[in-house]
Amino acid sequence: MTDQDGHLHWRMFNLNWIPVLAMGGVLLLAISLTRFSIEPFAFGITMAIAVALASIAYLHRHVKSDRADPKLVFMLGTVAQVIMVTAIVGPLSYVVAAVGWPLQDHALAAIDHAIGFDAKAVILFVNDNPTLAGALLFGYVMIKLPLLTIPIVLAATRRFARLQQFVMALTIALAVTILISILVPAIGNYQLLGLTPQDVPNVNIHAFLHGQRDIPAVRDGSLRNLELFKLAGIVTFPSFHTASAVLYAWAFAPVRVFGPAALVVNALMIASTPVIGGHYLVDVIAGIALAIGAIVAAQWLFARLQRTASLMPSAFGVPAE
Repeated sequence: MTDQDGHLHWRMFNLNWIPVLAMGGVLLLAISLTRFSIEPFAFGITMAIAVALASIAYLHRHVKSDRADPKLVFMLGTVAQVIMVTAIVGPLSYVVAAVGWPLQDHALAAIDHAIGFDAKAVILFVNDNPTLAGALLFGYVMIKLPLLTIPIVLAATRRFARLQQFVMALTIALAVTILISILVPAIGNYQLLGLTPQDVPNVNIHAFLHGQRDIPAVRDGSLRNLELFKLAGIVTFPSFHTASAVLYAWAFAPVRVFGPAALVVNALMIASTPVIGGHYLVDVIAGIALAIGAIVAAQWLFARLQRTASLMPSAFGVPAE
């Protein structure tokens, strides 16, 4: 890593705070203007952890100056950004769901039918194959772990450019998902298919059931106190599980060992969304498109910064391996 590279990565890292803090501001404004409230303990502890990690990163950078270790700064700093943005987006998805735009389940199901996707047949096939059902469940629940391991792995292997682009792409994808969900609210395919847990005992659909419970409650006003660790993924279109899988696979791609493993695990995550998550196939297609667009946008922004980096002083004095 040259001195110019170090400054470029530092600028992108600082720039990544802008959308994170902007979404935080939107959440605070929405809470102040509505009857929503956030249970303070879990949310406060989570945000305090993020602030502490970011503070350590900035303090190390300030005290050590050009001798600062970019691996430590970016590892702690980007973990802080990821923790903060995910803590913000969860409650924000509930707040925007209260807008109450008409549910679009029938429209989404009609698109699936038009492209020839038989969700019921797929779900029943998976139910008849418990090993496959278990593999898809494993893929579905893997959405959380990479959020913390990607900053650690990419920083440890000095892939700072990929790390900063990942955080920006993740934040863009989250913001766009929230905006789209206002206009395309939906509950999911199990409701229209008429399938219950008793019909598919080998398929774990608790994630869908959680959303099926919370979405109507948010829309009718009976759910207004939000507890961070009890929130469900209530956005159907686009599928953020799918978008996450694409982002994770792309982030890990240049890392030996991690790249091939991430490809397999995230392929399972994408395949799991219509079955475990109760998503429509069009949700999956939209999630893939969203992730690709977010990556392209992050790369474009990074390239714009790169063109001016040669005019800036050094940010770190430690070369990349």
